[in-house]
Amino acid sequence: MGTARDLMIVALDAATSRPVTQGDLSLGLAGAEVIDLLGAEVVTLDGDRIVSRLAPPLDDPLLDQAATALVRDKPYEPVEDWLWRRGRGLAQQYVTTLEEEGLVSRPRASWLPFRGTTWPTPVESAARQRALHRGATDEPVLATLAAAVGVRDEVPEDLAAPEDSAEAVLAAVVGAVTELRRRPPPPGHRGRRLSPTSGAVP
Repeated sequence: MGTARDLMIVALDAATSRPVTQGDLSLGLAGAEVIDLLGAEVVTLDGDRIVSRLAPPLDDPLLDQAATALVRDKPYEPVEDWLWRRGRGLAQQYVTTLEEEGLVSRPRASWLPFRGTTWPTPVESAARQRALHRGATDEPVLATLAAAVGVRDEVPEDLAAPEDSAEAVLAAVVGAVTELRRRPPPPGHRGRRLSPTSGAVP
């Protein structure tokens, strides 16, 4: 567990040098949540569909929220549909929660999230060290998610393969991000990035 949080922290840590759109990151976070829920045995995959299971409350308010949002009736929900539904505005939810927990901070004058130079910065913490360690050691799941959303360059060719269920989720994230980037922005939409560069985000 913790993949979604680690992805958010790594993205914020890299935001000063790499423009990452909220749309891409939100899709990646939604995929990371599925992987975390798989690890917690809250869900399983039946083909490309997320099958929920009874589980006790999780020690993470955002994952609890994700578990509550699962479709619990057959034929269940495809991973791709979950990414688009759960992913809407998810990056901002993670920033808000990490701020409340004291894991990220903003410049005092900040009031527009993700705009200009006002994005939050991870503070020194065990959570940040864990996230950076996973990124530095090319942990397969986090490395693939980070590359998919633009936080890092392509993953090494010799990267270890993730488990089959995680690999299916990662493939869905890559496909969704690719589709999002191909969509034309709405007229007059400026978009918001995790950098001073503006870009289109649906």
